[in-house]
Amino acid sequence: MTFKVFICWALMAGLLGIGNAQSDSYNFDNDAVDKPPAGFTSYSTGGGPAGKWLVKEMSDAPSGKHVVEQTDADSTDTRFPVLIADKGEYTDLDLSVKGKALSGKVDQGIGLVFRFRDPKSYYVVRANALENNFRLYRMVNGRRLQFAGSNVKVPSATWHPLRVGAKGDHITCYFNGKALIDAHDKTYTTGKVGLWTKADSVIAFDDLTVSRL
Repeated sequence: MTFKVFICWALMAGLLGIGNAQSDSYNFDNDAVDKPPAGFTSYSTGGGPAGKWLVKEMSDAPSGKHVVEQTDADSTDTRFPVLIADKGEYTDLDLSVKGKALSGKVDQGIGLVFRFRDPKSYYVVRANALENNFRLYRMVNGRRLQFAGSNVKVPSATWHPLRVGAKGDHITCYFNGKALIDAHDKTYTTGKVGLWTKADSVIAFDDLTVSRL
């Protein structure tokens, strides 16, 4: 490789992020059905019991046949079950998942957690199939505080892609491929990633993917 060719390759690699990004992806296809997924920890946040997260077979799974499902329909209104990936802490990130609301009378919240410090401290963006909205929250000392949002149709029993891009204090959230939230917040700078539901929401998730920026 000549020096000029190397310099061109290095510039392109820098622009494209080659060699800088680290990705982790979870599709649950190697996990046993009716068992919790490997490499994740379930936490109780807010009030009420922790969620019951189990791998399930689903014919319309976005990839393969396995998904992970929060199956416990405890109706405590301040209950926010989370499932957090044990591996990795992320500062600047690109995070995505596909989620489907299966049931829930109190709530049908499909949530994506990032910069998780502990069960009382994290960000979550969630789509709600009962309220037809998309909201961004910070959990501070166990209290959920909304600081951005958008109204949008969220049909139940339909797979929806959720995505978050976070760089420094700039957070952009996408629903069904559209950027609906553009916000700034400095509460948390780094942490783990995972999944979130609320109250009696029974939600299926697939293809959780995160990349460092």
